Amino acid sequence: MAKINNISKKKFKISVSLLSANFYNLCSQIKDIENSKADEFHFDVMDGHFVPNISMGLPIFESIRPLIKKPIEVHMMVTNPDNHIKSFSNAGANLFTFHIETSKNPTLTIETIKKSNMLVGVSIKPNTPITKIIDLIKIVDRVLIMTVEPGFGGQKFITDMLKKIESISKIINDGKYSTELAVDGGIKLDNVKSAYLAGATTLISGSGILNSEKGIIHGVEDMITKIK
Repeated sequence: MAKINNISKKKFKISVSLLSANFYNLCSQIKDIENSKADEFHFDVMDGHFVPNISMGLPIFESIRPLIKKPIEVHMMVTNPDNHIKSFSNAGANLFTFHIETSKNPTLTIETIKKSNMLVGVSIKPNTPITKIIDLIKIVDRVLIMTVEPGFGGQKFITDMLKKIESISKIINDGKYSTELAVDGGIKLDNVKSAYLAGATTLISGSGILNSEKGIIHGVEDMITKIK
């Protein structure tokens, strides 16, 4: 079990990833997420270049945005994230997260996102060292640690990533930054508490919630209960 970095009880958010949604019943599932205790939606955009698969894009986002009142994070698993900042801002995204591996000038990317009136997230793949983002942690709103290889839903959580979560959490705590620490990939009932105790403050789950036998609303509640 990962150690607790903070003595005081940390607040946390539950984010539901639509990558694992049943698109035949997408509107119904969105309604259930809206009526649940989840804090936000997580919208994955894949280009088939930075990651092998192609997923939801701007047209789908524009279609579902009017159905959603909760905040939405767009997770840009694309080679040229800067090309999509304006369009997703105009479409109503609340948080724009790009991968450090894709940005030629991360500081400029961050500045552009901020000017677009969205919050800023920076994400790193499992094999990317945290040294790549250390200087950015204090100027972004969220750090997103991938706990699986990006590009596929339903993968198994990589337990070695708990050490990376702990390391980044310590940097945030020592610097007294307000930066959120999110984890994405393989988050389910059997590991969500470990990720939380390691320092994660936003727990992103797709199949772990959407495939709950008791339904989405109870799936979110079970996740919250596990953390508490």
